[in-house]
Amino acid sequence: MTPRILITNDDGIDSPGLRHLARAAARQGLDIVVAAPLTEASGSGAAITAVEQNGKIVVQRRELTGVRNVPAYGVAASPAFIVLLALRGAFGPPPTIVIAGVNRGANAGASVVHSGTVGATLTASHAGLHGLAVSLDVFTPANTISEDGGQAAGEPGQDDDEKRHWDSAADLAIKLLPTLTHTPVGTVLNLNVPDLHVDGIRGLRRAGLARFGQVQMSIAEAGEGYVRTAVQAADEPIEPGTDLAALAEGYAVVTPIRSPAEATDVTFNLEAIVVQTPAI
Repeated sequence: MTPRILITNDDGIDSPGLRHLARAAARQGLDIVVAAPLTEASGSGAAITAVEQNGKIVVQRRELTGVRNVPAYGVAASPAFIVLLALRGAFGPPPTIVIAGVNRGANAGASVVHSGTVGATLTASHAGLHGLAVSLDVFTPANTISEDGGQAAGEPGQDDDEKRHWDSAADLAIKLLPTLTHTPVGTVLNLNVPDLHVDGIRGLRRAGLARFGQVQMSIAEAGEGYVRTAVQAADEPIEPGTDLAALAEGYAVVTPIRSPAEATDVTFNLEAIVVQTPAI
């Protein structure tokens, strides 16, 4: 049976990464539907939030440039909520696979817990589906390439998104699908790809999650009644053998993960704890 694939993201329905991913899937003749947030929902994790008008979640039919005959919807909801809506038939037949991306920026290390991209696939995992989270590493300096092939200076901005190598991540994601479908149900593959032409990527590796993410939040200013935050590169050293280490070496990297489950390896004694029943 041909799998039904939901393509979503947390960067929003108008993001270039989503468009390139849908285009790569459509070229392979896959049965896909696109449903993504109307506005950016980065950092939403697996939040279940939506904007309602008169008790109805806002849904707009959209058309993606270069992607013909593929139903696409902008939804005023978080990525995880969009997955739940899709599972209940809101956008046609329920999917059996959820692909989220291509995210602008790596989702690597333990910080994946905060990612709306990964949160969408973990929601699918919890429902017994396969998931694939796809991200393009636009922040590692070695992967920030200028138009003439040299290294670009400074932190990349939104205005150079069209110059990025979205196709490298999108095409690799589609190639990973047969591997994904042969894993146990509920498996999510978290794929991070350097922002390089496919010929410049050194290969594909499996690696574990680093203890820290690629960036970290800091307090820029705190005053009476307010706090202002800033995001900066993480200052922890890169751990060898992790996803961040592989990215820094120019490899695409994949990490299998699953939705939260009971920690069966944790042991403790509850016999000494007395639970009192209140008197009626």
